[in-house]
Amino acid sequence: MTVTATTPATRPSAATSRTGAAAVTVALILLVAGLAIADITQGTAAVGAPEVWKALTGQANPDDASVVIASRLPRMTAGLLVGAVLGMAGAALQSVSRNVLASPDTLAVNAGSYLALGLVAVTGVSLPLFASSGIAFVGGLAAAAVVLGLSGLGSGTVRLVLAGSALTLGLMAVTEGLLLLFPQETEGLFQWHQGSIAQNGFDGVLQMAPIGIAGLVGLLLLARRIDALALGDDAARSLGVPVRATRVTGVVLAALLSTVAVTLAGPIGFVGLCAPALVRPLARRIRAFSRTRGSLPVVGLAGAALVLGSDVLLRALVPADIAVAVPTGVVTSLVGAVFLIVMAARVRDTAGAPAPDRLRIRSRTVFLTTTAVLVTALVGVTIAAVLLGDSKLLLGDVANWAQGRAGRAITFVLDTRVPRVLAALLAGAALALAGTLVQAVTRNPLADPGILGVSGGAALGAVLLVTTVPAVGSWGVAGGAFAGAAISSVLVFGLAARGGFQQNRLVLVGFGVATGAAALIGLLIILTDPFNAALALTWLSGSTYGRTMPDVVPLAAVLAVGLLVACLRRTELDLVSLDEDTPRLLGLGLARGRLGFLTLAVLLSATAVAAAGTIGFVGLVAPHAARALVGRQHVRVVPVAVLLGATLVCTADLLGRTVIAPAQLGAGLMTAVIGTPYFLYLLVRSRSA
Repeated sequence: MTVTATTPATRPSAATSRTGAAAVTVALILLVAGLAIADITQGTAAVGAPEVWKALTGQANPDDASVVIASRLPRMTAGLLVGAVLGMAGAALQSVSRNVLASPDTLAVNAGSYLALGLVAVTGVSLPLFASSGIAFVGGLAAAAVVLGLSGLGSGTVRLVLAGSALTLGLMAVTEGLLLLFPQETEGLFQWHQGSIAQNGFDGVLQMAPIGIAGLVGLLLLARRIDALALGDDAARSLGVPVRATRVTGVVLAALLSTVAVTLAGPIGFVGLCAPALVRPLARRIRAFSRTRGSLPVVGLAGAALVLGSDVLLRALVPADIAVAVPTGVVTSLVGAVFLIVMAARVRDTAGAPAPDRLRIRSRTVFLTTTAVLVTALVGVTIAAVLLGDSKLLLGDVANWAQGRAGRAITFVLDTRVPRVLAALLAGAALALAGTLVQAVTRNPLADPGILGVSGGAALGAVLLVTTVPAVGSWGVAGGAFAGAAISSVLVFGLAARGGFQQNRLVLVGFGVATGAAALIGLLIILTDPFNAALALTWLSGSTYGRTMPDVVPLAAVLAVGLLVACLRRTELDLVSLDEDTPRLLGLGLARGRLGFLTLAVLLSATAVAAAGTIGFVGLVAPHAARALVGRQHVRVVPVAVLLGATLVCTADLLGRTVIAPAQLGAGLMTAVIGTPYFLYLLVRSRSA
């Protein structure tokens, strides 16, 4: 193979570079201008381009002028500002972290801001826009600091996405709990979280624009130091650049820019990821765009084009009366999810996969003792869950109920409480078993049906039926959940299978699918009526409220089949979890075995979601803890993980029903609060391994 060196004569000259940069910049300005013109001509009112022109020239009637000046122009201006600041914030975060997937979304900046504003909302205090932006800035900056601290700078894309998605799940769980507990105080906060550029006048834009300009000026002043970071920490230090101070300042300025967008329009998803990625190929051809000062304005234009283009596309494809209720952030999140999935096939994880668990050999006595303790704990938690709640019962009441001799009041309580307890127990066991199977097949101890988007797909399928067919039965919801889980798993595991379930591809595709599913779920909840929306929100929190015996029958049947298959094929699970070669040497069909185990895991996750809503982290925590307790042999891991999962979810459901009774919190919110710190601890431990 002949390698031809690039001589100075073959490189683009400075003049050519400037010409190309100018041409691209002019093209982007024209594109943004065209989208802006199209955006102000769209809306529910019969005000087209002629009326807009008359309004701008002062010749329109008062009604048309009011529509254009008070609504459409502010919306368009907000789209320009939000897109620009998000694009520049993403570019800054990617530069200082040396990670092409860093953005306000993957760094949990939006989730941190959402929680901070939610905490203020529940107090009932009404803050001016500028003060709200300060609260959002503090929350977003704190979340970004946690994610960057855990993932490390320049340490690989997967760790960043794992830390960001885990922290996002935890923060979102707390915020959703606030939405359920304080519905009046937080009214409108959920729709705001989907991201909408609709405005009532120019007040918000005028207040936030100076903050955005200040963030841009700060980044431009920091540009030379940011460019030096691209050479590596040692090279930057040799040039006299304070590496740590530069990174901290860059993250603070990026968070400030993100705050402008979040305060003005709510979280507009993935603009900060997509805009820099669209400009990055140009930087390899045009020298001016390879420097921060040259690329930031172009990335800002690309971000503005993405936001305005999404708004124009939405209103062009969807009827006006429906489009007005659909936030722009839903469209950008869907576009970003597809973009992330495409990138997953191309981005390399420079950190590599996490170190596998050490082969632990535990004695039979340890296994039997652990199992006995867990069985005792499970029995105790189950009894407590049956007896405790908004009405406290005695064991004698339960005995009389079982024999059909209880009074009407006690019968009513137990008829509603026992199915809830069974749903929590079976859902926890099913999710734990699903996580065990997924981690064995992918040989990834950080894999989990929730992290990988399988639970998100199941939730989307179930919410679609809950919001469109309220009278659907438990088997119908289970079918919808399985269909959603099947589609998402085919996408995730199908793409990840190329190259042997490499960790980077698996996690990134899963994150993209989970994000897309979350955007569609938010869209369904916004478009449905308030009753179905409240029902879907309660169900999404992992609540067992209103469960009946028929609701748990599908889950019990699938769990029984799953346990039987896992026990009968325990040796194959052990071999599949070792490496690629050992199963083949022993004559096992690796592809067929993987497909079977993954199908079973999808079925378990879907039925668990249908029976108890979205419950996160159980599929991660239970198998990992089981391996730590009894070793890696699946003949021992499976029963211990199942017992742990059932105990964890039943305990979470019990706490959610009793701690703040008569108000309730879903089991999914409780497990997210418990599971997020544990997951982040695993990331820290794997980083130091």
